[in-house]
Amino acid sequence: MIPEFDFADIEKGTPETLSELSKAAREVGFLTVTNTPITPARMGLVLAMYRAFFELPEDQKQRVNMAVTGANRGWGAPKSEQVDPNANPDYKEVYDSGFALPEGADFSDLAVYAPNRWPDLPEGFETVISAYYRDAMAVARVLLRGLANALGQDDGYFDQHFDRPMALLRGNYYPERPDWAGEKDFGIAAHTDYGCLTLLGTDGVAGLEVLSGDDTWVPVTAKPGTFVINFGEMLEFWTEGQVKATLHRVKGTSQTRISVPLFFNPNYETNVAPEGSDPIIAGEHLGKRFAETYLHMKAS
Repeated sequence: MIPEFDFADIEKGTPETLSELSKAAREVGFLTVTNTPITPARMGLVLAMYRAFFELPEDQKQRVNMAVTGANRGWGAPKSEQVDPNANPDYKEVYDSGFALPEGADFSDLAVYAPNRWPDLPEGFETVISAYYRDAMAVARVLLRGLANALGQDDGYFDQHFDRPMALLRGNYYPERPDWAGEKDFGIAAHTDYGCLTLLGTDGVAGLEVLSGDDTWVPVTAKPGTFVINFGEMLEFWTEGQVKATLHRVKGTSQTRISVPLFFNPNYETNVAPEGSDPIIAGEHLGKRFAETYLHMKAS
């Protein structure tokens, strides 16, 4: 079900690849990509760094608890998010970092551009994760350029809207599925991503499931160094439905799982509405969806 692509083919933009990419975006909303500049060894280091953070005692993680700041920067405890109002809060843990603007810059007072909160431990965490964030964004830019070509646009069609991207990097920690978990309990419940393009690195453990066109849940796995790509609500709006935002979830298994999504979203003020429609401001849409998801934002 999930089409596979070589990063070099997307970067070259061969007609056959662009045709397949257009079909994948339109019909599936998910694909996998190999052969990016981020090697399996590099991805393994990033995954190990997140795992080391999540294995810290809770009092260490509490020092960077995002519930204290009211933004989405730092650690999110189990059950601190609820992506599906008809399910229970998700039992995973997260660590979020993102694009921070200098104090006093336009939009710097907004939560989507808030300062990052880095933990003291594990040693080297900020250095490794910040470098990965930079390089993952570079990969996402190439993929978005390829997608623009696949949709019949100039490859720079999206570029001007991503010089201050609301790009959020997340480490997800999914523990073993708890004994108490019932039908409404998930690592992350069924949802569509809120933004544009998601670049997901994983440790290869099963767990991610994608809703197929025949309403069955299809497992998707990718070893470190292979990336799962999916598209979000903003891009579906923006492309007038040429790109599909597909429901997906993580129910949880008998194994722990680490995944690292980069949510690559445009500048705050970008209008992502279909041509001729009332404006949909990217930052307002993202802020609304965050307020519906993060429990500490619901309460504020």
